Amino acid sequence: MFQIRIHGRGGQGVVSGAEMLSVAAFLEGRHAQAFPSFGSERMGAPVMAFCRIDDKAIRLREPVLHPDALIIQDSTLLHQVDLFAGLQPGGYVLLNSRRSPEQLGLEAFVQGAEHFRVITLPATVLALEHVGRPVPNAALLGGFAATTGVIQLASVIAAIREKFPGAIAEKNVAAATAAFELARAAQEAAHA
Repeated sequence: MFQIRIHGRGGQGVVSGAEMLSVAAFLEGRHAQAFPSFGSERMGAPVMAFCRIDDKAIRLREPVLHPDALIIQDSTLLHQVDLFAGLQPGGYVLLNSRRSPEQLGLEAFVQGAEHFRVITLPATVLALEHVGRPVPNAALLGGFAATTGVIQLASVIAAIREKFPGAIAEKNVAAATAAFELARAAQEAAHA
């Protein structure tokens, strides 16, 4: 089972991102679940959502405490919440930022014994460019597909089109595709 925890702020599409990720997995013939964790928070308050993907039925119903991947939609949460709690060794961290992990003060985290794979993507910039709103969820899902290989970009695109109508879907598809290409190029450069 591959477990994902998504951190962000209310209004950034955290819950929708988890739902689209689970739909993408479902479209690939896999089992998936997605659910949020928030109370009566207002827009801008920290929120979390969870997603599990597996090839067999998923019986767990509790929050993801030991994720294989983190998607962090708002880098201002880095110093407010213990985002990395429980992250599995070798786990992925996809962080919405124009800055590198080193510029964000995460060099010790990246170089630690756990071998975490930290990738930054300017998802909000891509969302503003393609969607016209600072909602980074679709772009981060494209980056997640490129970075982890757990789901395919085509499935992310299909899930986006299932979630949103017409032109809104296509704008989000453009953001996801641009993020996928950026993440893939960054991986190729790192391995060159």
